[in-house]
Amino acid sequence: MFAGSVSSGVVILVVAVFLASCVEMVEALTIVLAVGHTRGWRSALEGSAVALVTLAVLVVVFGPAIVRVPTGTLHLVIGAILLIFGMQWLRKAILRSSGLKAMHDEDAIYQKLVSELKAAGTPVKRDRLAFVVAFKGVFLEGLEVVILVITLGTSDHRVLLASMSALVAVVMVGVVGVIVAKQLSKVPENAMKMSVGVLLVSYGSFWTGEGLKVHWPGSDAMLLVFAVLYAAVTWLLVAMIRRNETALAERLAP
Repeated sequence: MFAGSVSSGVVILVVAVFLASCVEMVEALTIVLAVGHTRGWRSALEGSAVALVTLAVLVVVFGPAIVRVPTGTLHLVIGAILLIFGMQWLRKAILRSSGLKAMHDEDAIYQKLVSELKAAGTPVKRDRLAFVVAFKGVFLEGLEVVILVITLGTSDHRVLLASMSALVAVVMVGVVGVIVAKQLSKVPENAMKMSVGVLLVSYGSFWTGEGLKVHWPGSDAMLLVFAVLYAAVTWLLVAMIRRNETALAERLAP
């Protein structure tokens, strides 16, 4: 019973952090590739490396500090944060899946950034613009991952596991990115965002309940129940919005 409940929590934690890291790093990789191809790889890679080191330091500094917060308060605060993050991810994914919002096109973003960087002038050997743009892109996209690593990791005292999951995602996206170059639009980013949203909202609901002294049946196994329920609700919302949009289009058609 204990092993099964622990494994449920571990699986959801690892999957949530891994998928979130993949999504954010694909967006960061788009920026790094655009900077590298346009302004030079040296400064682009230096900016990316400094950003990754900075993000790692944030995990090392704030992870242990958060663990010192009383358990009840920690669970309640973390649950609220995860609910906010999860709802944001789900909202965007639902709007895109239902056609109310355009899909995230990494290739279009790449081309736009390349044009802007070329318009900035001729690059130099140690290009300040390349360094800043690469650093900013990796840091801002990675900051959300750091927040998830710290919140999800500290909630179960598994910061190292969450960090390793994020690291694997970063390395994998980097290797795949080098191989496929600019073909980032083929990554099923919206499906990944929807999955992350479901998992974060599930974790948020679970830890909010824990902070309010709710005793969940099955302990961590309840996370799987939440995930199934939220996935079903998400699917129904997308189906309803699509059906309403289709009906509206038919009524407005001449």
